[in-house]
Amino acid sequence: MSLNGTLSTAGRSLEVFSAGVQVTGENIANSGTPGYIREEIALETGGSYSNGNLLFGIGVLGQGVQQQIDLYLEGRLYSASTDAAAADARQEIYKQLEVELRELGDSDLSTSLSEFQQSLANLADEPESDSLRSIAVQQGQELANDILDLRARVDQLQQDQTGRIGSLVEEANGLIDEIARLNPRIAGLEAASNFSSDAGGERSQRYAAMSRLAEIVPVRFRENPSGTVDVYSGSNYLLLTGSTQHLEVTRTSENGTVTSSVVVSVTQADVSRSGGEIRGLIEGRDDILGGFVEQLDQFASGLISEFNRLHASGEGTAAFSTLTSLNEVSDTSAALNVVDLPTTPEHGEFEVKIQNELTGLVETTTIPIDLDGIGADTSLDDLQATLDAIPNLSATVTPRGQLQLDAASGYTFSFANDSSGVLAGLGLNTFFTGADSSSIGVNAAIVQNADLLATGQGGGPSDGRNASRLAEFLDGPVEGFNGRTLTEFYESVVTDVAQSAASEETLSQGLATYRDSLQSQRDQFSGVSLDEEALKLIEFQHSYQAAARIISTVDELMQVMLNL
Repeated sequence: MSLNGTLSTAGRSLEVFSAGVQVTGENIANSGTPGYIREEIALETGGSYSNGNLLFGIGVLGQGVQQQIDLYLEGRLYSASTDAAAADARQEIYKQLEVELRELGDSDLSTSLSEFQQSLANLADEPESDSLRSIAVQQGQELANDILDLRARVDQLQQDQTGRIGSLVEEANGLIDEIARLNPRIAGLEAASNFSSDAGGERSQRYAAMSRLAEIVPVRFRENPSGTVDVYSGSNYLLLTGSTQHLEVTRTSENGTVTSSVVVSVTQADVSRSGGEIRGLIEGRDDILGGFVEQLDQFASGLISEFNRLHASGEGTAAFSTLTSLNEVSDTSAALNVVDLPTTPEHGEFEVKIQNELTGLVETTTIPIDLDGIGADTSLDDLQATLDAIPNLSATVTPRGQLQLDAASGYTFSFANDSSGVLAGLGLNTFFTGADSSSIGVNAAIVQNADLLATGQGGGPSDGRNASRLAEFLDGPVEGFNGRTLTEFYESVVTDVAQSAASEETLSQGLATYRDSLQSQRDQFSGVSLDEEALKLIEFQHSYQAAARIISTVDELMQVMLNL
């Protein structure tokens, strides 16, 4: 082997070992960079050549810079990140809902319900007390306001999730564009490379973008021979050679409620519940928060309808001279049990009492409500005609479909013993107004005149029998609640939230542990160990020094030859 051949081999060695130092320095510099994938210089023994009867090697060749990554493990990690992100989002929403329930303080709904019940029990003992009447009405208002406030807070939580979904869609689209930008750059840099990962920095950026995208929606990828990647979410492509799909938020309105979902822009396929943080937010908004709203509506509707049925059959210490039903009937000729009313009337009857204010004499008239499905059932028009036939009472139907009653001068009227529920359905002599948790309130007439609070059942000013029934109602089983009381129903709702939150936390922790274990495997395979890199640096340093020593030796030998 000639000295020139030795010099050439040593020169190649210097280039390779200096490249090794550079790659090692790159690894050390990015040891704290999130998502960075460790690189190694790929070395290969050079070929041989003959010189007489001897064969000599030409040294080492650098084949390229190769990322240390397990693509199968990367795919598993993306899938685990997708599941963990969805569970984390649901768990966070459960935590927010538990905060809004305020069950650990004294401003929760259970406390309001208990205080309202106690005020009615106190009033039953002293029905002539003006102060206790005012307190009972006030506690009813506070209960209604607490229900409205809780509903408003949960509605705001739902709106917040919709906003977060929109932000995630924007972030996902930015990541898709980032991957699309890096694809041709990587392909260009690696066009003349022997390996498919020489563009290590750009590839690390692309893997980091795909990793974050996998937390938002499910992601799988396929690498092409050119170095570009095709990215899919389920069966929908997000990036395909020459084509890109973004995510879009679509909004729909149902029964006045606006909801949003997420679709891909070209095929319009729905990916709302395919997985990832978007799925977690949508399930949290629609299933967790939406399911709670449905139960809160059921609670409020049961309170309104059943409490009003009892209240409408009672009498306050003051009677009515005029009264207009709170609820409207769209078709006044239709049977009262088929029109849309908060409480559906049924076959039965109620009493109307007309009192002469001068003499104190009371005339009682029983009003039948025929809703047995046989023959002509009672409509609002029929009821108006029947009531209008009572002496000293005028009944009309307003243009808006409300029943208006007016007593003749010197007379007042009241109600009793309603077994049909028609008074509660129409909103006559009722305590609560509205139909659910978004509209519940207290009758303005009672708020203005607490004497209209129906505490009695016709036994005079000291009659507190109806107040007792109202107080006991809150401890009695409610129709539609499977034999549970209002308090028991609400407590079961709160308990379900707590149990579901605990289950979700356990699930989230399990998925996070699995994801972290995969991440640990990835870090071991693809991450940077400063100790290992330091050893490599020393190795390349000594190798470089040795190659330089060879060059120095060759130089000395050449000087000897020149001096001969």
